Amino acid sequence: MGYFLFLSPQDSWGGLGISLVGSLWIALVFWCLATYLISPLRKIPGPFLAGWTNLWRMYHVTQGKSQVVLHELHQKYGPVVRIAPNVVDLDLPELVKTIYSTKGDYRKTEFYHGSSAKSNGRVIYNLFSECNPNFHAQQKRPIAKHYSLTGVLSLEPHVDQIVAYLCQRLDEEFIDGSNAGKTCPLDRWLLFYTWDVVGKATFSEPIGYLEKGYDFDGTIAISDKAMDYFSFVGQLPILDYLLDKNPIHRIGPPGFGKITNISIQHLQDRRQGQDTRYHDPRRPDFLDQFIDAKKNYPEIVDDGRIISYLMINMIAGADTTAITLNAAIYFALKNPRVWTRLQDEIHADQTSSNSAVPFTTAHTFPYLNAVIREAMRMHPGVAMTLERYVPRGGLNLPNGQFLPQGCIVGMNPYVLARNQSIWGEDADVFRPERWLRDDSQETEKEFQARLRLMNNSDLTFGAGSRICIGKNLGLLEVYKVVATLVSRYNIELVDPHRDWRTHNSFFVRQEGIDVKLSRRSSSISQI
Repeated sequence: MGYFLFLSPQDSWGGLGISLVGSLWIALVFWCLATYLISPLRKIPGPFLAGWTNLWRMYHVTQGKSQVVLHELHQKYGPVVRIAPNVVDLDLPELVKTIYSTKGDYRKTEFYHGSSAKSNGRVIYNLFSECNPNFHAQQKRPIAKHYSLTGVLSLEPHVDQIVAYLCQRLDEEFIDGSNAGKTCPLDRWLLFYTWDVVGKATFSEPIGYLEKGYDFDGTIAISDKAMDYFSFVGQLPILDYLLDKNPIHRIGPPGFGKITNISIQHLQDRRQGQDTRYHDPRRPDFLDQFIDAKKNYPEIVDDGRIISYLMINMIAGADTTAITLNAAIYFALKNPRVWTRLQDEIHADQTSSNSAVPFTTAHTFPYLNAVIREAMRMHPGVAMTLERYVPRGGLNLPNGQFLPQGCIVGMNPYVLARNQSIWGEDADVFRPERWLRDDSQETEKEFQARLRLMNNSDLTFGAGSRICIGKNLGLLEVYKVVATLVSRYNIELVDPHRDWRTHNSFFVRQEGIDVKLSRRSSSISQI
């Protein structure tokens, strides 16, 4: 009492405020301690800080090498690692079909909500970000057939035009005239190609990156920043509602708003007949098919849903395909034995010398298939934990540990692709032959069993009911372009001893694939 008699009212309030803040900090520490001690995951090994706070994994995401850190953790702690207070990462291939099943009982977490967009005050969940399996199935049903192999083959003429133009631009920029011998940043040009294919297949109009030769409208840079943001807030999803989805005033940083606006503009132009300069109804694109879906499924598909369909093409259709293309060519070039065998296989087929190689042809090349599969294993486009909620009844792990309902569990494609029980002691080595029956000691039955095991452990495109809907289109692009480039060009790394640079923000982007190009056959025909 005597102490307060000597304080002015202002001093009293100041002291009281300091006391309250101190009390809150003490309460917070005790709450964190209690939460840590009573957590059902407390006995699962992992970094000490990861058991207390999500800040641990948020930090590593910002460093761009989170998949490498996670792989090292599994090497240290084993197949079960706690990476956040309520998140466990598994390196258990035998549980892939359990966690990523067609039943959808292991639901996606709010991690995925960051890839949604907000338009006119409404959050638009797309096929990737929708977590409710029933809503996802409902959204997917009207358009699923267009992403089947038969459906995407109908879009191959659109892809052929962009493949032809890619080769034309490579000739102009790096081979013909005074540009002969000029260094080609192939990673950038393959990214321009995949973005232009997305535009052509979706709207019948390439965005224009191949023509301009650079990110002229800033969309690619904004998309990269948006993906960085998505991977960061995904570690603590409430941040997305405070920043990008703030109901009062959007704080930022860059989200997927620009891609949303591009999608809205193309839909409006199609509705008003203002895209006849480049759109031919006799060659339907995805937008035609989405508008038809609205007519056939009016109870499911409205204009907002069409925009969400367009957005998923834009967000997921370009970067992941470019990543796979870059990985296949980079790893093959870094291993001259592989590159020589790939050249021999494709050059032996004379039908692939003067035009964009048809998918039906490219897909028959066994070694090309092995190179692409191995590239996706070594460098999957997505390399973060694919989170799922443990459903009712919990999950019993092979080692006897139990994960209760409500915990978050998942696997990382990068980590799973280095599991030596599946891939052998050379799991860290790029060896396409693992996908072939090259060993005379292996029977066909043994090879098929090994192939099934590898396929069942492959999370490159996800698995189960939430497998990537664009898988067939992406593979069509990859097979065609790799086969076409190998058939048309001599390609050499400028510095074979220098490694590429990568950055993981859900998509593991690459840069630094600098090559020299020279033409090995006559000019590609314009299709």
